[in-house]
Amino acid sequence: MTQRTPKVTVRRNRTLALISALVKGVVAAGLGLGSLTVLVMVVWISSPYPDSGPGGALRAAAGVWLLAHGAGLVRPDTLSGVPAPVGMVPLLLAMGPVWLAHRAARDAAEPQEELNEGARDGSAGPSRAGAFCAVTAGYLLVVAGAAAYARGGPLYADPDTLVFPVALVVAGAAAAGVWTAAGRPFGPAPSWSPLAVQEAVARTLFRRRAEAAFRSAAAGLTVLLGGGALLVAVALGRNAGATQDAFLGLAGDWSGRIAVLLLAAALVPNAALWGAAYGLGPGFSLGTGATATPLGLDGTPALPRFPLLAAVPDQGPGALPNWAALAVPVAAALAVAWFAVRRAAPADAPRARAWSPRETVLVTLLAALACGAGTALLTAVAGGPIGSGALSAFGPVWWLTGPAALVWTAVIGVPAALLMRLWRLRTPGWAWRRDVPEADGLPVAEVDADEEEEEEGEGDGAGRSRRWWAPWRGRRAAGEDGEAGPGGPASPAASSVPSPGPAPEAASGFEPYDFLPTDPWHEKGGPWHGKENREARWASLKQGSGGLMADFPAERTADRAGRTDRPDRADPVPDRRAADPDGPGATP
Repeated sequence: MTQRTPKVTVRRNRTLALISALVKGVVAAGLGLGSLTVLVMVVWISSPYPDSGPGGALRAAAGVWLLAHGAGLVRPDTLSGVPAPVGMVPLLLAMGPVWLAHRAARDAAEPQEELNEGARDGSAGPSRAGAFCAVTAGYLLVVAGAAAYARGGPLYADPDTLVFPVALVVAGAAAAGVWTAAGRPFGPAPSWSPLAVQEAVARTLFRRRAEAAFRSAAAGLTVLLGGGALLVAVALGRNAGATQDAFLGLAGDWSGRIAVLLLAAALVPNAALWGAAYGLGPGFSLGTGATATPLGLDGTPALPRFPLLAAVPDQGPGALPNWAALAVPVAAALAVAWFAVRRAAPADAPRARAWSPRETVLVTLLAALACGAGTALLTAVAGGPIGSGALSAFGPVWWLTGPAALVWTAVIGVPAALLMRLWRLRTPGWAWRRDVPEADGLPVAEVDADEEEEEEGEGDGAGRSRRWWAPWRGRRAAGEDGEAGPGGPASPAASSVPSPGPAPEAASGFEPYDFLPTDPWHEKGGPWHGKENREARWASLKQGSGGLMADFPAERTADRAGRTDRPDRADPVPDRRAADPDGPGATP
């Protein structure tokens, strides 16, 4: 029988791993399509007067699933007979397919225990590039099949949008999954990038600064979305009657109302982005001839009847409540500054480890740039056409909203970051940051050692460490225990460690003495080798031993002294083994 070589085994196992990654992509797409199909079929079954049969419902489910990936849909059955485009993507609905593609790529690229154990026998898993390509190809196969099946239904996908943005969305989610499986590394830069960029990315300091900037940008973007959602909620609360009328007027039965409620829930992230764009200033379009901004609603809006659109402000110039929406970008800019300063000047670090003002400004500007780019990307998919004619432009304009977010976060965030940095590094007289040593001139190694010592041993009398936000805690504990004043130390009674006694030099009658004689100890005939001194030392040792030692051997001492006086002895140290007749002899 023939035996397979290791190369053939490795190639075969890699092929199987690539096939497994392809299957994972197909399964991920099938899970998303199947779950949405089940939801659409439940609504179709519960409807008392369906417009089409089960085939039309299945094709509509395939079209809605493609819409969740960013594909543009076309609705052929209209009153005017002109096909109407539908391009507004429900962002909550898009989270499911993106997460499934991300997870499939992560599982395919992540090294498993079976692969690691099998690597010893010559097997190998797919590479990162292979896992990415296989998962993306498997997912896009299902996309192509769904697009082909949806043709002829009430909602079919525009073929031009299947490449961009559907394929781009799937590839981006798969690439994020592979990057997550690799441990989210930041670098190295591509080989075609400039050398200065490659060197900058290779530095650890640059990576930390970039990570701090992206975290600050994410915080600012989150505050923008939260502020926009708050604006929408307040507006819906003020117009609760119109919202209820729109909800009840769209469907008369409970199944239709459930469908409207599900659609409104899927469009909640879109409404939050619309509110953020409104607070930033550019606002959003309500058709081709109307725009809503904090300054007012200009033009005649073409509003379809929908509950979320009841939050649109009334026509006319804006009032004080409308101008209050400008607090949303201010809060986002302050969030960017706060998260940048948290890394620039940590509260539990010494002054020497704080960033310079120039580094703080650069990181805040980079965070503002990332926040503006993220806002532009999200607002680009939050709007889109929902019909033809006046409804062809609906939602925020991304090329105005993104720069507005950049300007707000940069103009307010940079000065705020500098002021927060100065506030954190200040050292007033009332013990702000007294738990941090003054280490302006210390090197980094000494500063790290001081931090470790503080973490191990610093604390107040009650066992609680002092914080920068409560500098009075340690002094209050000391005042209660030892009656210490505001500026003086606590009394010795307040401490659990006994206070040391006075120095010996301070005691009366203290006279320093020498433990060793001034003469060399090896000098023959000196006082150190005299009989009286030797007897005194022996008696002292006997007294300290508690009586375990014998009396001073006078005969052995005399014999040793006689041998020591011999002129032929060059060694000043007496040979104790030779003096003992019962002991062992000298080693030859």
